[in-house]
Amino acid sequence: MLDIREISKTFNPGTVNEKTALDGLSLQLQEGDFVTVIGGNGAGKSTMLNAVAGVWPVDAGSIVIDGVNVTRLAEHKRAKYLGRVFQDPMTGTAASMQIEENMALALRRGKRRTLKIGITGRERDLYKEQLRILELGLEDRLTAKVGLLSGGQRQALTLLMATLQRPKLLLLDEHTAALDPKTAAKVLEATDRIVNRDGLTTIMITHNMKDAIAHGNRLVMMDAGKIIFDVSGEEKKKLTVSDLLHKFEEVSGSEFANDRMILS
Repeated sequence: MLDIREISKTFNPGTVNEKTALDGLSLQLQEGDFVTVIGGNGAGKSTMLNAVAGVWPVDAGSIVIDGVNVTRLAEHKRAKYLGRVFQDPMTGTAASMQIEENMALALRRGKRRTLKIGITGRERDLYKEQLRILELGLEDRLTAKVGLLSGGQRQALTLLMATLQRPKLLLLDEHTAALDPKTAAKVLEATDRIVNRDGLTTIMITHNMKDAIAHGNRLVMMDAGKIIFDVSGEEKKKLTVSDLLHKFEEVSGSEFANDRMILS
């Protein structure tokens, strides 16, 4: 479903601020893979996601989604293949619009939109059915303004909107990092339910190593723009945070220095 081959990206080349963010990175995902990605600050995690989403062009290499080479495709043109949830709960929803209006926009994504077509009763039934998956009681608040929801509720709604059209690839960029632990756990539970129900191919960047181990069928560790550790199946299930720290030091030759991740 995703084939990343030898992609590289350097920012500010030829200047004192030159930074190699991706260094010949390759990653292949089979359909239905749920891959968690960890790594220290500057490892290239978000840069990789942005490269897949087309936020900026890569300097070298190729990106193929479900057999389509999107390497040189503009961001808005490859968006039809992708669902994406960002770290900020305020991103991805329109605060002044109702829950059902936000969901209607997501459902009509990629289709011709006119002012004539309102929200049908059948659509409302669909939205209620989808919202029940979140277990947050939002199915009874379809006409509530999204701006009145909590950060966790908005993030869960954004997740649902990103997956309404069943994207080829779901990109989660630290989507629980801005939430308190209890709310983050609820959003992660909803993530598991939606991803497993629809068999979505998913990449989830997280700063929490316990979450990286607990969720998904595969774990990837990045450092200096490369993948240095890739584990899946039973081997992944048996991992501990200590194992990950040891593996990082073994492969990279240095100690893991991201206090935020260690404390998590």
